[in-house]
Amino acid sequence: MVSKGPFVAAGMVAALLLGFGIARATDSETGGAPAPGPATTAIPSHSHGGAVIGDLAGFSLSAGGFTLTPSQPLNLAAGAQQQFAFRILGPDGQPVTKFVVTHDKPLHLIVIRHDLSGFQHLHPAMAADGTWSIPLTLPTPGIWRLYADFTTYDAAGQQVPLTLAVDVTVAGSYAPTRLPPPSRTVDADTFTVTMEGTPQANATAPLSFRVFAAGSPVTDLERYLAAYGHLVVIRDGDLGYLHVHPEDELVGGAVKFWLAVPSPGRYRMYFEFQKSGAVHRAEFTLEVA
Repeated sequence: MVSKGPFVAAGMVAALLLGFGIARATDSETGGAPAPGPATTAIPSHSHGGAVIGDLAGFSLSAGGFTLTPSQPLNLAAGAQQQFAFRILGPDGQPVTKFVVTHDKPLHLIVIRHDLSGFQHLHPAMAADGTWSIPLTLPTPGIWRLYADFTTYDAAGQQVPLTLAVDVTVAGSYAPTRLPPPSRTVDADTFTVTMEGTPQANATAPLSFRVFAAGSPVTDLERYLAAYGHLVVIRDGDLGYLHVHPEDELVGGAVKFWLAVPSPGRYRMYFEFQKSGAVHRAEFTLEVA
């Protein structure tokens, strides 16, 4: 697979209902009794963004009364592995232990350096007391943002999708990586991936990705986390976050998303797909008019 702390202000997320995804209640990543409240329903292809469709999230430790609390300060040396542990506290100040499984996982941890390099998509495990943990390696010096992307329940039993974030500094000489120019074709390991569609600010537009191997279309993509692809979109400058899930089936051989972005500007897109049991990633720079 290609590889490509000061805390900041507040944002909240909502689901964009435009396709298909899978959600069910659980106590932990490995299962558990369903959470109380209304019956769990399928979540269509959607984006985890802000309170308004197309808004971005991932600006703050807290949103909607929920707070991400790291268990201890991270003092990472570049390339050194350290256990990253945290809890999600609810409005009552107690650890949250009931989450909705969205695309096979109750929580997705997205990691990116502030220059939009070094993308990681991880899945921590949760203990019975609500503590999430995962071995974490940040390979280079700089400031890194860690996004916890999940859906839980409010006091009324309604599902609440959220993205909370924390920044972590890795000491050392930091040399920012310049983003590649926008392109509709990029390489991902031995594959070539093309992008179709033209997103515009304040509008929902189709965006499709096709995968090729040695010039021929790949027609046997496999589901990865219950979908044929996953798309994380991060805005250059403030690192606003959007996680988009595709339509349930391939459309003309392509993985099709519906993307809404809230502003003109430059974005970095991370498209993940699976072939022959291996997950690959294609990264695109996108200029939105």
